[in-house]
Amino acid sequence: MKRDGTGTGRTIVVREAELSFDASAYGRYVADVYDETYAYLTPDSAVEVLAELADGGPVCEFGIGTGRLALPLVERGLTVAGIEGSPDMVAGLRSKAGGDRIDVAVGDFTHTRVPGDFALVLLAFNTVFALPDQAAQVACFRNAAAHLRPGGRFVVEAWVPDPAAFRNGSALRPVRVAEDVVLLEAALLHPAEQRMTTTKVRLTAGGVHLLPANHRYAWPAELDLMAELAGLRREHRWAGWTRLPFGDDSREHVSVYRRADSA
Repeated sequence: MKRDGTGTGRTIVVREAELSFDASAYGRYVADVYDETYAYLTPDSAVEVLAELADGGPVCEFGIGTGRLALPLVERGLTVAGIEGSPDMVAGLRSKAGGDRIDVAVGDFTHTRVPGDFALVLLAFNTVFALPDQAAQVACFRNAAAHLRPGGRFVVEAWVPDPAAFRNGSALRPVRVAEDVVLLEAALLHPAEQRMTTTKVRLTAGGVHLLPANHRYAWPAELDLMAELAGLRREHRWAGWTRLPFGDDSREHVSVYRRADSA
């Protein structure tokens, strides 16, 4: 695939036998309602930060989905490629204006490669926790580092684990309450494995959608160690895309890791 600033829009499919887990499962449940469910999340602040960090260079997004962040980056003139486990999510991306300009490899982003060296690799919206265990997360960091050019950055957006929010190992919380939609999340905590079993429940006048997802959560310090194992160092950590300082009360973080420049 060429890296000429326009993108070829090609899709590479990794054989299912090569996948370490079913990376396509999430998309089978959520692809048809994903954009509607998360339309309230405006990408503007994230896109502003990412464009600045990329500094005009090419971007690769792990878990590119339907293009919530990738397409606005393309509109800013950046070359964007991606890796996505779900063919259904990629179909959603391809159906949108500009989606045909993005090269996407369908596969597990712990090891799937997209040709090229990138100024920035992105893993947004808690997607690092979609990987099934610590070993897979470490492999993901190493794969991100392998995609980076010298001096390139790996950006991870994730929530901060909060086991105290659970009572007797379970929790039910409202994610969004509006006149036309209610989004709830039911979760079970498995602390011995740092794992959560969750299902979001989307209620609208049109019916009920169940959106299951499992998470292997990790605290920010553990992610820092994964980065170190991959040869990356932490450059920034903010409490979100607005770049407020990260502190004891922060419930999410945006962490920026950097590959060393060539000697």
